[in-house]
Amino acid sequence: MMRIWYLFAIAVLSASLMNTYSIKSQAVPKSEEAALQSKNYYTHDPRENPVAMEDIIENADAFYGFSPDPESSRLGAFAEYDWTDPEVVAEAQKERRAYHESMDTMTDILYRMREENASIEEMARAVSDERNRIRLESYKDDPEGLAAAKESNLKTYGHEEGPTPDELYEKYGSWTTVLQKAFSPNLGMDACCGLYDEYYWLYIELGYVEAD
Repeated sequence: MMRIWYLFAIAVLSASLMNTYSIKSQAVPKSEEAALQSKNYYTHDPRENPVAMEDIIENADAFYGFSPDPESSRLGAFAEYDWTDPEVVAEAQKERRAYHESMDTMTDILYRMREENASIEEMARAVSDERNRIRLESYKDDPEGLAAAKESNLKTYGHEEGPTPDELYEKYGSWTTVLQKAFSPNLGMDACCGLYDEYYWLYIELGYVEAD
């Protein structure tokens, strides 16, 4: 069963990780020893998580010890980035964190409903609807993109808003999976960007890993 961490613990963990990142960002691993230190950056080792390793490979030269797998259908296009360059990795980390933060309202819903002892189905329905809203909201300054997104939804689902929770349940056959897909975190990309520990609590919430 998924467990929820106290917000205070999360805040302390995030602050600690940011301090660590600030120190590490001052240098690039240039030797085998430095690369090994980079690979062991995480408290929770991504190599022990098959889900995280689906789309990435170990890379001793990469800043955080991992880079996207060129053969991955999800992350293969990102393999061309220079994951040894601290500036490239820092920008990727910034964009990745912004992606997570764009779903803060979904996380708030998850926390609140967990505290109210809501069922997995109830939470999956709520966050799926919110995810549809966020996706369309992201096109608020792009009328053409919004029209294209609505048209795509209309062709795929028969309505402009995006897939309904019931349609997602029919597709995946599990409310837990529907909940996971609503957040769609790619654990491997987080590992490449130095964020695996920072969002480990989310992997626990969504059932990808067990709490320590």
